[in-house]
Amino acid sequence: MPLYEHVFLARQDLSQAQVDALAASATEIVETNKGKVTKTESWGLKNLAYKIQRNRKAHFVLLNIDAPTGVVAELERQTKINEDVIRWLTIRVDEHEEDPSVMMRKGDRDRDRRGRRDRDGE
Repeated sequence: MPLYEHVFLARQDLSQAQVDALAASATEIVETNKGKVTKTESWGLKNLAYKIQRNRKAHFVLLNIDAPTGVVAELERQTKINEDVIRWLTIRVDEHEEDPSVMMRKGDRDRDRRGRRDRDGE
């Protein structure tokens, strides 16, 4: 089956529990249509480069999906209807990353830099 990465942005005024419920509903849509979500990552509340539907921030969520093409079409249709999702993007990939995504590793990289700076005496 084809592999996809689906990232969606949820409104800034939602709680983390509501964002997790959105991810769970997306997972349910995929699984009821004979697909599989292999990884779900919540990247947290982040600033946007520009306002989207009067939102300056958004909750970012990544889903790694292993499913037929029709499942992705249904997922995007359901996402389009949902008022809590302000943007989404689904891309087909050759393989999924097994490690945490780049967005999740960014915090580790920043901590390493700060630790290095402290050791160097700056």
